[in-house]
Formats: sequence, structure tokens, C-alpha cells
Amino acid sequence: MVEGRFSALQYRDFRLFWFGQIVSLSGTWMQSVAQGWLVYSLTKSPFYLGLVAASGSLPILLFTLAGGVAADRFRKRNLLLTTQALSILPAFLLGILTDINMITVWQVAVLAAVLGTVNAFDIPARQSFLIELVGKENLTSAIALNSAAFHGARMLGPLVAGVTIASLGLPACFYLNALSFVAVIIALSRMDIRGARKDASASLVKDFKEGIHFIRSKPEIYRAILLIGVFSLVAMPFITLLPVFAGEVLKAGATGFGFLVGATGAGALAAALSLAFRRDIPDKGRFISIAALISSAALLVFSISANFILSFAALLLVGWGLVSFLATANSFIQLSVPDNLRGRVMSVFTLVFLGTAPLGNSIAGVVADYIGSPALVTISSIICMAASVIFSRKILQGRWYSKLL
Repeated sequence: MVEGRFSALQYRDFRLFWFGQIVSLSGTWMQSVAQGWLVYSLTKSPFYLGLVAASGSLPILLFTLAGGVAADRFRKRNLLLTTQALSILPAFLLGILTDINMITVWQVAVLAAVLGTVNAFDIPARQSFLIELVGKENLTSAIALNSAAFHGARMLGPLVAGVTIASLGLPACFYLNALSFVAVIIALSRMDIRGARKDASASLVKDFKEGIHFIRSKPEIYRAILLIGVFSLVAMPFITLLPVFAGEVLKAGATGFGFLVGATGAGALAAALSLAFRRDIPDKGRFISIAALISSAALLVFSISANFILSFAALLLVGWGLVSFLATANSFIQLSVPDNLRGRVMSVFTLVFLGTAPLGNSIAGVVADYIGSPALVTISSIICMAASVIFSRKILQGRWYSKLL
């Protein structure tokens, strides 16, 4: 066991992977900002903004379970080398087409779908690869540091994108994102760990069913994934509605909107760093319950607040609670899974967490038009609080979480 704070960073292979991730994720956020601005410049239409976003998300819903099977069949390092190399192509093509003024919104949508398909195979492999880099004792630290890299890039990438667009133009953001994937490829190529390879069965369907059967046979994993699904479907759409709160409820305008988004990101980054600093959470099940309750209660406060400072503080807690809950749940699930099933189980985690987001956003948009955004978020927070209480009651029964202590 490696002792100390941020213990996952004491592993050379994880350090390579983590620093490569920071570069790559910053490029991804740069492209996200530039792509949104490109679509809006081409169409001036919120509909097409949603269409392109859905094009990137839908493949995760469709193909991530197949990605989990691939993660368990092949060496994860080799699979990640492949997905990172393939990720260069849509970014590079987007840059070229934009540079020569031949880009259309449909081309952007198709390239977003291509990248989404690659991500459907990349994410389960990436999630399940962490334990091979640091071992079970330091998995929570690794997941938390990975989350810190994501949220740090979430703040850095858009800032760099804004400067780049103003000074070098939109195509430069896409070229820089294509180049950022090289950092991960170099990191993966220099690793000593090659990863395990499972003897594949003759049937993809059999492999898939094996993963689903395992989840159904483990109430602790099933309940954790179900709680994640509730938050992803019901709570996460609040982010999409933040412009409404900033403009209509808090009367804070675009500047206030930026502060609200920043509050959520700052809370999330603080949670990720604090989890990484602690190295591990002994009572993971209880901590999941507490963090989920805090985030849903803070979301309730935000939904009924008409004061900007209170709303800002509430979103700090929402960001902290969501990342504390999700990162610990990720670790909790992975530590409950045999090595040969980890990719498939994490693909279900990815499907529930990311794949349901487009559905949740669509439902939220329709319902908010009828009852208003504050009322929708209030109802959503109450549903999440109820789900958290139910999950907490199972924890207090002490029937299953003690297996991980």
C-alpha cells in the first residue's frame, strides 16, 4: 500500500496518464466551446445547438455497453491508444473544414457523432483502467484526481478557447484539440503496465449478459447505479437551466451566469481535491448517502432562492456534493467488481450517468416550459432527496456496505 496524500500520484504510470489527461481534457473543453460558437454562427438557432449536442451524446447511449465488452476482452491500454488516435480525426477534419469555409452544421453533427462513438468505447476502458494503474487501496484517490483533472480542464479549457478564438480564430481550437490527444498517446506508450487480457468467449451477447447478471445479483451495486441514474436523469439538467435562473430569477445577466457556472465547477473541483487528499473513504456507503443528501438539499435551496449570494453558495455545495457522491460511488462499484467484469460494469455506470443525460435534458426543457424552471428544479431536488433517504436506509441496515470496509 502506498501511504500519503494524493497517493495515486506516487505511481509513475498514473502520473503519466493523469498529466496527459489534463492536456487532453483541456483540448476537449476548448473544442466544446468552439463547436458551440461555430454552430451558433452558422445557424443562429438553439435547435441546432441541441441537435449537435445530442449527436455527440446519443452514441454513448447506443454503444457504451459494447464498449464495456471490448474493455474486458482487450488490453485496456491498447484500446485507449486506439480510441485516442481515432479521436484526432474528427477534431482535425473539423479544423480543416472550418479553415477552408466549407463547414456545414450537418458536417459538425456527423463529426460529433463519430467522436461520441469513439467515446462510447473510450470511457469504460478509461474508468476500468485506473485500478490497474494504482491498485485497490488507492483507487478512490485516482478517481478523485481524475475528476479534479476534468473540472480543472473545465475551467481552463473555455478560458484558453476564448483567447484562441479571438487571436487565432475558430479552426485553431480544433487543431489544438487534435494535438492534445497526442499527450495521452505518448503517456500510454511510455507506461510499464500493459494491462490484462481476458480470454474472450465466443459470443458478444454472452459477455454482455454476464455483466448484466452480475449487477442484478449484487443489490449494493444495483442500488448505487440506480441512485446515480436518478440524479443524472432528474438533477443534472439544472445545469442546462442556469441561464434562466441567471436572467429571469436572479436578474444577474451574463456575468451572473458565468459566476453560477463557476460556483458549480469550484465546488466540484474542491470535492475532487479533498477526496484525493484523503486517499480513501472507509465508510463509502454512508459517505455516498451524506453527499447525495447534501447536494439535493443544496439544490432545493437554490431552486427557491431569489438572492444571488445565497444561490452562489448553494451551487458551491451542489458541485461539492455531486462530485463527492459520484466519485465515491465510482470507487465503491469498482471495488465490488471482479477484474474480468469491470469494463462491462463500468459501461453500465457510463450508460446510466452519461447516456441518460440527453433524455433528462429533453424532459426538463419540456416540463420547464409548462411549470417554470424554479418549480421543475424544486421537484427534481425533492425526488433526489427521497432517493437519497431510501439509499441511506439500506446503508443503515448494515447488510452490505461493510464488505468493503
